Amino acid sequence: MKDRKKRGKPSKIDLLPSAIKSKLDELLRNNKLQQKDILHAVNTLIDEAGLSEELKLSASGVNRYSTQMETIGHDIRQARQMAEIWVAKLGTEPTGDVSKLLMEMLRTQSFRLLVKANENPDDVLDPKTIGELALGIQRIEKASILNLEREKEIKKAFADAAADQIDEAAIQLGLTTDGAELIKQKILGIV
Repeated sequence: MKDRKKRGKPSKIDLLPSAIKSKLDELLRNNKLQQKDILHAVNTLIDEAGLSEELKLSASGVNRYSTQMETIGHDIRQARQMAEIWVAKLGTEPTGDVSKLLMEMLRTQSFRLLVKANENPDDVLDPKTIGELALGIQRIEKASILNLEREKEIKKAFADAAADQIDEAAIQLGLTTDGAELIKQKILGIV
């Protein structure tokens, strides 16, 4: 029989009203506060809200939650830093850094999986895995195309808005239509 993961009992922090939990999160993000002070502040909020004494937090509970929150925060910060580094190295623009990095990582992992499967002739990927891999690659490529199209649309909208501003400024400065067109062509590449 398979070992099934059971859902554990919700922690006291999970049971807190959202306003108090948000306050706890805010206090934990403030690196200047000590956990004992945060514990006191949150337990005071629990008292003021008229909640059960059983919902009051313990020092170990706050410490566990703080550690978990910091681990997740560290992972998010690390993913963002890696995205910035790799996207810069891959030579793309900084829009959608994380999604571009993830797409590239998925491509790389797919490639590694196929190479590894080809190294040993006795290892054959099952049809379901091959189908899922093909579908995943197709989705990655479609997402890449959609990202490029969205970036083109954003650039076009910016260029159109800038062209309108150039026309208005040209009129105010008394430039000719040819002068405004020359500015648009040189700066925006609009013919």
